[in-house]
Amino acid sequence: MTEAVTARPTRFDDTGRRRPVSTRWEAERLNPPNRLWGSNGVAFGPDGRLYVAQFLAGQISAVDPASGDVEVVVPMDSPVQSPDDLAFGADGSMYVADLVPGRVWRRSPLGEYTLVSEEVTNPNGITCVGDRLFVNEMRPGGRLLELFPDGGDPVVLTEGLALGNAMQLGPDGHLYYPHMMSGRNPMMTGQVWRIPPDGGTPELVADDVHQPVAVRFDQGGVLHVLSRGVEGIVTRIDLHGSGSRALVTSGVVGLDNAAFDAENRMFVSSFSSGGVTEMHPDGRVREIVPRGLDGPYGVTIDLGGTVYAADHYRLATPAVTHEGEPHDVTADGDGRDGAEPGGVTTRNLMHFHHGLTADGELLHFTSQYGNVQTHDPGSGTTRERANGLKRPLGIAVGPDGSLVVAETDAGRVVAIDDSDTLTVLAEGLDHPVDVAFDASARCYVSDDRLGAVLRIEDGKAVVVADGLGAPQGLAVLGDDLFTVETGHRRLRAISLTTGESRTEAEDLPVGPPPGVVPRTEPALFAGGMPGAALRFAGLAVTPDGALLLSANGEGTVLRLTRSGPDTATGQRRTPPE
Repeated sequence: MTEAVTARPTRFDDTGRRRPVSTRWEAERLNPPNRLWGSNGVAFGPDGRLYVAQFLAGQISAVDPASGDVEVVVPMDSPVQSPDDLAFGADGSMYVADLVPGRVWRRSPLGEYTLVSEEVTNPNGITCVGDRLFVNEMRPGGRLLELFPDGGDPVVLTEGLALGNAMQLGPDGHLYYPHMMSGRNPMMTGQVWRIPPDGGTPELVADDVHQPVAVRFDQGGVLHVLSRGVEGIVTRIDLHGSGSRALVTSGVVGLDNAAFDAENRMFVSSFSSGGVTEMHPDGRVREIVPRGLDGPYGVTIDLGGTVYAADHYRLATPAVTHEGEPHDVTADGDGRDGAEPGGVTTRNLMHFHHGLTADGELLHFTSQYGNVQTHDPGSGTTRERANGLKRPLGIAVGPDGSLVVAETDAGRVVAIDDSDTLTVLAEGLDHPVDVAFDASARCYVSDDRLGAVLRIEDGKAVVVADGLGAPQGLAVLGDDLFTVETGHRRLRAISLTTGESRTEAEDLPVGPPPGVVPRTEPALFAGGMPGAALRFAGLAVTPDGALLLSANGEGTVLRLTRSGPDTATGQRRTPPE
């Protein structure tokens, strides 16, 4: 099933009135829009709203927990680049951990920004204790520090954190924080520590906790440790009472953070799918802001008709669901049978996914952090094909079966054969972001900085079309080469016979919201850890001749079905039922 692009507020358009415009194509969503660009640190503000940091977007929104209404309060064009956590001081000021540039900001109740510190590497977990401000570092060997908004050098309370993250003051007056990574096995974590705010020797307070990513205390002083895995596990530990433990499985994939309101209701965020969800003590959940796609980035479809979307933290499949009022979902029915709220199913978590293409029963994908991998959905196995590349993005299967990749930051197009040997097909390009092949085995490349689509001939780049607005996704359908002009938000077709270029659709929901002037992209790496990835609007062709577009402005996959005259035959096409 698909749903028409109807008028509804999205993160791309608060009015809900903007929609794709085309006389040749009908646009349908394969999944509902996502109001948030992922959801990370959360905290209740003085106005009773829940404030949500969105690392991937570089913005912070306020959510009304009663209505689910979303308002952007720290926009993408603010001084803050990559907010991962936030906290409120006694005077109502918001403090923000800006992870990639290594900054901590203060936003006053009047909306004024002040830089508190740029001496913290990968600041992440942040908390206020009265007028005091504490932050930790998300890196191996990280520090926990006290910062002074009114001036003064940072004070280091302790070092050696194994990826610090969300922390909080406990009822015993100690700061509690998780270790997200274990020195024994980077994928096996399980520790929660505490330290007095005035410093001292850190103390291990809980071990063998499932993949801890955040610690939070409810109004009764019970410790809740959130897991970052697919099951949505929360471990409740009564440290200052009976000492008992209880494991609750919510099915919220990729938990990130949590906040308790005055009535002791628990609201959780998800780094992998966004949204805000109320979680009951028995594991039932109620959507406040529905979850969905954080991106998406690349998109593809396999021979069986299954659509896959590369969604940064995960490989996902959009599958439309009917939207309605927020609802309760039992723990047994939310996320573990493959049917997740938000019309999206998580296929693979914790592998970074950006470029994506299907090849028989296999999927090939790139990570902007340097990897190319092949995944077998049937067996669940993943094989590394290349690493150490400089921001590999678009990927296609060449005529000889090799993987052809746009290595964006190296200005190259490379091929990886079945033995994983890498060959350079072209170099000296400006900023190649996607690749595609036509029926004659000719290779095309989009370059979003050059504003052009190129064809590779004997290792040289020949201009096919220029003067384009940041072209990204590429796909060949019949005699036409299609590209997504993210700068102009339109679909462009280039005839492979005549070279004619024409606009096929406009007002596509790609890129930042209209009117928002993008800042300089945050760094790809920060403190030896993954930083912020470049947005990418992928494009793919379906077996029945439709186009799939990564509508990363609103968090959907759009299916574009030709409805106007076929440019090759002159006959009018009718979209399938």
